[in-house]
Amino acid sequence: MIRQIKQKHFLPGFGIGLGFTLSYLSLLVLIPLSILAVKSLSLDWTVYRSLLIDPRTYAAIKLTFLSSLVAAGINLVFGFIVAWTLVRLPFPGSRLIDALIDLPFALPTAVSGIALTSLYVRTGLLGRYLEPYGVQAAFAPLGVIIALTFIGLPFVVRTLQPALQDIDKEYEEAAISLGASPFRVFASVIFPSIRPAMLTGFSLAFARALGEYGSVVFISGNMPMKTEIVSLLIVGKMERFDYEGATALAAITLLASFLILLAINLTQWQYSRKVQQTA
Repeated sequence: MIRQIKQKHFLPGFGIGLGFTLSYLSLLVLIPLSILAVKSLSLDWTVYRSLLIDPRTYAAIKLTFLSSLVAAGINLVFGFIVAWTLVRLPFPGSRLIDALIDLPFALPTAVSGIALTSLYVRTGLLGRYLEPYGVQAAFAPLGVIIALTFIGLPFVVRTLQPALQDIDKEYEEAAISLGASPFRVFASVIFPSIRPAMLTGFSLAFARALGEYGSVVFISGNMPMKTEIVSLLIVGKMERFDYEGATALAAITLLASFLILLAINLTQWQYSRKVQQTA
């Protein structure tokens, strides 16, 4: 008899590790989202209809998504500048600046919200200089964008830094030796290499901004129809024991954010496939 030798996996403990990973992911992500999906599907259509035609809900959704997109766009531009400076233009104290980038990760969001509010109120350290120009940051939509930009910056910087470090400078030097302008070098050599990382950083910053609560609750002022975001509206419905309305609003926000992130990921996938075909 020929004994069949069971081929072992090249990774020791792969089965146990995979099972633990799936179980851990299910407990933290899949099961809660599944419960939300089941609960939202069991709701009557009139609950969604009342939310969609409610001007307060529409204003909160509009402010949330527009502010998140603007904040993610700002972080994409200035996050690239910060990452480029830290990687390509080191200076005395750059390690300290690099460590401070992670401050929004470690700082409680409520603390950051209080700090930003004290800075941008009319009598604050920065708000007093904006007041003469008629610019109101605190208790205004601008304050929401500032808070979302603050908490989203590390996602872009930390995503772009490894991509910039992996770029071979020989290609840049070759392009310069052939007479390419700095803009041409960036557009043809640098940007194609970091574009996937830029899209990833933008997606992470946007997703983080959509669910932010603590840093916005103070600086926004929570004024309905003006500075109220979706997370604040959901918490308000929960406090009034309107569980159906909170569930429906959470499901609408989750579906909209999922579609936007799916579109971004599809764009990134198509670009990567195009690059592989032309290589």
